[in-house]
Amino acid sequence: MGLQGMINDVIRQCDFPVGDQLNGEWAHITSGNTKVLSRLISAVENFPEKHRDLVENINQDTSSVPVLGITGTGGAGKSSMVDELVRRFLIDFPNKKVAIVSVDPSKRKTGGALLGDRIRMNAINNDRVYMRSLATRQSNLALSKHVNSALNILKRKI
Repeated sequence: MGLQGMINDVIRQCDFPVGDQLNGEWAHITSGNTKVLSRLISAVENFPEKHRDLVENINQDTSSVPVLGITGTGGAGKSSMVDELVRRFLIDFPNKKVAIVSVDPSKRKTGGALLGDRIRMNAINNDRVYMRSLATRQSNLALSKHVNSALNILKRKI
């Protein structure tokens, strides 16, 4: 099999979508359990048709949690600025939590996300910070079509 064959085998065995089966996660959405949040976001991202009722329920959210969107060209310093905003938020509001949804462009060849934001963010290593990356899944889009559902899931937790 060789080294490259073993690597290819591991990647092939790990390359499957998650979220097709939910086990009552919706009932625990406000528990603060990040695994619950992650599974719900994966479910609406990977299987939106299968979880249509969940998507509709989530998107009827009327929460007043503020949402800040930051965009710009590559290399403009978005990740560094978000890292600084998160750092200052954690210092100034010791009893509050923050969630970050990072929408990464998909690679044209593989369809995978670049996911470079985490490398430049140091303040996210905190129990009061939740970060989730979503891929656009289409190279011609700036946002994932599931970003609204992901934000509404996180609004219920924050």
